[in-house]
Amino acid sequence: MNDPLTIDDIVDQRAYEREREEFRRHVIALKRRRRVGVGPHVTLVFENRDTIRFQIQEMARVEKIITDEGIQTELDVYNPLIPEPGRLCATLFIELTSKDALMEWLPKLVGIETAVALRLPDGSRVRAVVDEDHGKQLTREEITASVHYVRWELTPDQVERFAAGPVGLVVDHPNLQLDVDLAPETASELLGDLRDGG
Repeated sequence: MNDPLTIDDIVDQRAYEREREEFRRHVIALKRRRRVGVGPHVTLVFENRDTIRFQIQEMARVEKIITDEGIQTELDVYNPLIPEPGRLCATLFIELTSKDALMEWLPKLVGIETAVALRLPDGSRVRAVVDEDHGKQLTREEITASVHYVRWELTPDQVERFAAGPVGLVVDHPNLQLDVDLAPETASELLGDLRDGG
């Protein structure tokens, strides 16, 4: 199911508090299967409808967003991260725990969001695509952000090659070279997105 979320999908604060613990447990388990660590500093979380609904509900809860207009703004920002068939969407995190590490690595990793690719079983690669507006907001020539939104668009033939496995994630940035195979449960989750949408 890959329909965009609507205002009706985002429950009010009291209703959300009643379901939050159970929904949170569900999303934590879901993200465990959809999270890929690529080396010590790069993690991708592949998003779907539930992870995005959780993100919006939590934003509304923390920031006390209670108007339809406020919720609609969040929907407009996050709905593009719900994958349609043939597409994968992910949040890329550069995970650095100290100010010194941030000062060292964020300037070195400018352009990382375009240096991530899926490695298909035949060795071919499908490079991540970045929304142009997003790219303008999050990357400068001298420093990058620690969070990026990326997506992959696969042809039906590439989806079938993905299904044959194994599939990997590659970072081929001049300052960071990484390559990791997807765990079978992760590949299975993502194949569901590719075939049916997220």
